[in-house]
Amino acid sequence: MVSQKGTFIEYFIGFEKNSAVRGIFGEETEEVLRNLKVDFIWFGYMGVSDDDGHLMINKRYLSTGRKQDIYLDVIHELCHVKQHMEGRDLFDPRYDYVDRPTEIEAYRYAVQEAKRMGLSAAEIRVYLKTEMMSNQAVDKLIRNIGMKLEEG
Repeated sequence: MVSQKGTFIEYFIGFEKNSAVRGIFGEETEEVLRNLKVDFIWFGYMGVSDDDGHLMINKRYLSTGRKQDIYLDVIHELCHVKQHMEGRDLFDPRYDYVDRPTEIEAYRYAVQEAKRMGLSAAEIRVYLKTEMMSNQAVDKLIRNIGMKLEEG
């Protein structure tokens, strides 16, 4: 099955003006997003190609996922796009997923945006928990992020 492709700005209108996205790419935001390829896939949720740094998004997730989760995932993955542009290893096998520096940075950025949006600690924890993570792994990720997720 052939996947649909396009550019980021074709599918995510207005993100070039988003303060969180601008915080990632700075003055290069518009150019990066204009040149960022998007590939719609039929597995997983969202990710960045280690080959060329393009964004891969599951079409089903995009149409059925919770909007705030999709938004935060886009922020998270755009952080990985920037890391790829910097030549960083997104999938460094020396680290477990929740200990990988690139994941900690991307999750930290997404959690900062979630807090800015007004999500509670409980809502953020639900966002962070995926089926591939145990509760202990989520706790470790939260510690690794170094951010307080208590209410109040």
